[in-house]
Amino acid sequence: MTGTTTILNPGIAADIRFDGSNASTADAILREVVGRSPVDVFVQPHEGRRKRLLIADMDSTMIRQECIDELAAELGLKDRISEITERAMRGEIEFEPALRERVALLEGLSLSAVDTVLTNRIQLMPGGRTLVQTMKANGAYCSLVSGGFTHFTKAVYRMIGFDEHQANTLLTEDGHLTGKVAEPILGRDAKRARLEYLVADMGLAFSETLAVGDGANDLAMIELAGAGVAYRAKPSVAAAADFRVDHGDLTALLYLQGYAESDFVLS
Repeated sequence: MTGTTTILNPGIAADIRFDGSNASTADAILREVVGRSPVDVFVQPHEGRRKRLLIADMDSTMIRQECIDELAAELGLKDRISEITERAMRGEIEFEPALRERVALLEGLSLSAVDTVLTNRIQLMPGGRTLVQTMKANGAYCSLVSGGFTHFTKAVYRMIGFDEHQANTLLTEDGHLTGKVAEPILGRDAKRARLEYLVADMGLAFSETLAVGDGANDLAMIELAGAGVAYRAKPSVAAAADFRVDHGDLTALLYLQGYAESDFVLS
């Protein structure tokens, strides 16, 4: 098996083209070569890599934090709620009842505290804006679909430049959270349904789509997309995804599609 190499970003990413080998063989050889080095390996057909639709999770994917855990910190409940979050993201408990349980614990939190969390604690994941802006510049549609909350997605989608956002709505009364979330809850099935809707609405094939997330509620869309990416994900998600990013930032999803650093849109 021989390969030709194209440098996508010196010292960061390379495209190695193999002829006369199946994907599993190439993957095994590359992983043997990199060993324990902090290198992400993607093996796929050369044709059709560039996608026309990106659908992305928000918490711990497009941003560094889990928003509900940061809200809990305002009430001194972060340890309690983050333990439930972790179990839900690992798929150990169902997402929807876990969300209701966590939101109930936030009853009475002021909307000003929610704004404080958004302003002071939420950080964008490195490479996310470049990923979205580059894909949009090349004709892709980018959707932010979160099991989190609209208060955060509406800000993050603007900061990064997504075309749309969907998430759950925290119910409020007199400037405070009621401890309830609007039904139906946007969870695993809803994320998959949004991908299915966009594919039909845009007249795409699923092979033209890319989905990225980290938790069990992202699995359905990751498994359905043409390129399903587990980003620094829980073990069950990483095991099921087409590709996994354990080391790079979100620009790894551009290298996955064959973009070079010189193609990046950095605005």
